[in-house]
Amino acid sequence: MHPRELHELRRRVLRDDNPDSSVADPRDEEQTAVHVGGFLGTRLVVSSSWYPSVPPMNPHLVTYQLRYMATDFDVQGRGYGSVVLEAAERVLRALGAEQVWANGRDTALGFYLTAGWRTVEGSEHLSPETQLPHTAIYKILA
Repeated sequence: MHPRELHELRRRVLRDDNPDSSVADPRDEEQTAVHVGGFLGTRLVVSSSWYPSVPPMNPHLVTYQLRYMATDFDVQGRGYGSVVLEAAERVLRALGAEQVWANGRDTALGFYLTAGWRTVEGSEHLSPETQLPHTAIYKILA
C-alpha cells in the first residue's frame, strides 16, 4: 500500500474532510515507515502509520510513533481499529520495537487505554494541527 492511499481516510476522519488540511507526514515514504490498514472488501476502513522515533518517555527504548490512526465513521466501535492496532504491534515487535507512543486525541483515550496503552501525566496539550485536546500515550511492547 502506498502512503498516498491513506490520505483520503486520514482527511475524512481526522481533518473533518477539509481539503486544505495536511494529511501527509514527511516520513510517510521512508523505508522505515510502517503502514498498517484494515479493509472491508476493497475499501480501506482503518489506517495507522508508524515511524521510528525518539520518544518523550523512555528514550532508551527502540520506539515507533503512531500517527494518523483513523477508523471510518460507519465502522467505529466494531473492533476493526483494535485488530489493526494489534497487527501493527506484532509487526513492530518483529522489527525490534520495544515501545510505541503517540499524541492521542483525548476523545480516543479510552480506546488506547483498553488496548494497554498508558497516559503520560502532565502531557495534555492542544494539537497545533487540529486545536483538539491530546495527551501523550505509550505502550511497552517488550
